[in-house]
Amino acid sequence: MPSVSRLTLAGLAVAGAVLLGTSGCGDLDEASAAPLTRENLITETADQLAAGSALTYSAKYQVAGGETATVSRAQRPGRAAYVYPGGRLITTTTVTIRCEGNSCTSATVDPAAAAGLDEAPLVSPEAAQAMLATAALDPAVETEQHDTTITGRHATCLKVLSSPARTFDVCVTNEGILASFTATIDGQRIDQALTSYSETVPPDAFLVPTGAELIDKSAK
Repeated sequence: MPSVSRLTLAGLAVAGAVLLGTSGCGDLDEASAAPLTRENLITETADQLAAGSALTYSAKYQVAGGETATVSRAQRPGRAAYVYPGGRLITTTTVTIRCEGNSCTSATVDPAAAAGLDEAPLVSPEAAQAMLATAALDPAVETEQHDTTITGRHATCLKVLSSPARTFDVCVTNEGILASFTATIDGQRIDQALTSYSETVPPDAFLVPTGAELIDKSAK
């Protein structure tokens, strides 16, 4: 029995032959020049953000009130740290550590932890992806794409409008790093912008802060 990959390649070859037999070059040119649909733009932006999860980097942001937040990510093993005013979230393949002030709690890994960040004034790449996924399911959503430069890096931005009270604008660098995020959600303004980026992470990025009390609530 042919393998799946061979069947797929054979199907593509047949489809290509049919297309070439029934369409002229002008039709192909018109198809390639067609503007991206709303769904395409949202998916493209989400995929670009997802690509950033495979990188090792440290990114600093200015968040609400002019304060600073940091997102650090490393691979092999995969882990991430989100540091924001008043707290910290560290995720690894086995545990999730949340810190508030000098108190930290360790628990079994929560895959959805970074998407929420509770009430933190920091929007994580995962949270932005979740909002894009929700927007993709709403047929009333409108989108506008534009380019910009943030801290010297080119970024592609997508403005998503679902209602006057719920809009957001997300910008992603060519590498897949969240460059900025602005939103108005239920009347509340969220504003976050990249201020610096490094392809390395601090040695203590994934450690509990010195002097903090760590309470282990991991499942035994």
